[in-house]
Amino acid sequence: MPAARNTSDDCARKRTRGRPPMIGIDELRTVKTFAPLPPEVLGYLAGAVEDIHLLDGEYFLHEGDERALIVVIEGLVEITKVVAGIERVIGTRKPGQFFGEVPLTLSTNFPASGRASGAARIIKLDVAGYFTLAAMAPAVPEKIGSLARRYLDSLQELAAEKPDAVARVIGPRRHAKVRELSTFLTRNHVAFENTTLEAPEDGQVYPVLELRDGTRYADPPMRIAAKAVGLEVVPAATDYDVVILGGGPAGLTAAVNAAAEGLRAVVIEQLAPGGQAGTSTRIENYTGFPYGISGDDLASRALIQANRLGAEIVVTRTACGIDADTRRVVLDGGDTLLARALIAATGVAWRTLTIPGAERFLGNGLYYGAAHSDAPLAQGQDIFIVGAGNSAGQAAIFFSRHARTVTMLLRGPSLASRMSSYLIEQIEATAAIHVQPNCQIAALEGDKTLHAIEVLDTASGTSTLRPSPAVFVMIGADAVTGWMPAHIVRDRHGFILTGPDAADAAAWDQARRPFALETSVPGIFAIGDVRSGSVKRVAAGVGEGGMSIAFTHQYLALAD
Repeated sequence: MPAARNTSDDCARKRTRGRPPMIGIDELRTVKTFAPLPPEVLGYLAGAVEDIHLLDGEYFLHEGDERALIVVIEGLVEITKVVAGIERVIGTRKPGQFFGEVPLTLSTNFPASGRASGAARIIKLDVAGYFTLAAMAPAVPEKIGSLARRYLDSLQELAAEKPDAVARVIGPRRHAKVRELSTFLTRNHVAFENTTLEAPEDGQVYPVLELRDGTRYADPPMRIAAKAVGLEVVPAATDYDVVILGGGPAGLTAAVNAAAEGLRAVVIEQLAPGGQAGTSTRIENYTGFPYGISGDDLASRALIQANRLGAEIVVTRTACGIDADTRRVVLDGGDTLLARALIAATGVAWRTLTIPGAERFLGNGLYYGAAHSDAPLAQGQDIFIVGAGNSAGQAAIFFSRHARTVTMLLRGPSLASRMSSYLIEQIEATAAIHVQPNCQIAALEGDKTLHAIEVLDTASGTSTLRPSPAVFVMIGADAVTGWMPAHIVRDRHGFILTGPDAADAAAWDQARRPFALETSVPGIFAIGDVRSGSVKRVAAGVGEGGMSIAFTHQYLALAD
């Protein structure tokens, strides 16, 4: 068990013990830029700043935060930035030095994060206070502008820096397994290069994964590929406080909260952190991102946060059995994990087309879901999207920036019944997107790759052959829970019952009522899309992920 982390109250006591109530004029004069300022200006500044004492490793701001002026008073702080999925220290600040020059000069948010390296003390002046100070002492903004110009050069160099590729994927254009491997590496935030061949070499099996040291793998199983590029594919231990099955928004949030509260947690994920939400090209109704955020970006941030706090993330693994009495989980490959508490966040799987021969085109023109990495498949093409939900709408808008045309095929009469109004408005305003109601695909045409689709108009009964190299299908999803023991009771659609619904199940044998997210087996919780009655939205999954750890603590307290 890792050592318990400091609570916010502990931190507050450590910060306030033995320190003055606020910074004084004499202390401000130790900062070279402030030393010449008259007493009335320093008096204003002393009353306007936040005086912040930091513990080792504590962050005082994060990339994207509102601009402000930071001045180091005591200790050392590090400036960090996430580059290619890895947090890097890109600079330090000593007593008397500033941070925030670039955001204040360019009116932008912070391009990097800041944290203490050892115990430290800083002062923070918000943007309104800075402009008041600038009016009182013009020498200050002159100094800040000078520093900003110097730091902009180093930021431009960092922005232009190409991530070091750990591997190269080699294969023909529009090869199903090449796309599968490239998508896997992209979604796991592995830096790699693509070498596209116009024609395959005789006798060569694709894709070829080539590492930096020259080692080559021909059509490697995904777990071998993951291990080769440094991803974790085997749990580090056999017993955990919390085992989380599934790394979507709900599972990652549970991992973040569990690790932050000192619980030893592992996430078991079949493909890549982010789940289906990780393939969303744009999420515009998630609080805190006024201009939207891609599912991949959101997943990347959550993954970095979970790793930083100490959660373990294992990919290319699935659970294939659960002992309901002991909460022992059996993974594919035979590994077993013992959990004090278990959280099922396995999400759902896309429904597939029931057209004869459809599997022949899977990955060669027929795709389930969509992601940023699929943009080349649509470039300059006439593509089709099957579906009328938010995922389909987000994909249509994204692909309209790459494809010549995007046609949405709807089984129903309109988008209104299943899609958010903000997406409908964007679709209606995009000339490249065409919506065809009362339609479905009757057949797929092509040799090795898709060339055309037969579209049936169910209202008129007529069919039309439409040339297209790519069809993206998003027609809903189902829970894949048939492998779970019968003790974990599910509804008729396979979604897991929790809370009051689980309490009525014969399998529940406790005197107490189940916690709100607890299944019919004590100590096993279900969250996100796999849970019966859940709201199928990213924000809801994130909320349930946090709640599940609160209930886990309550369960563990009862069990101890």
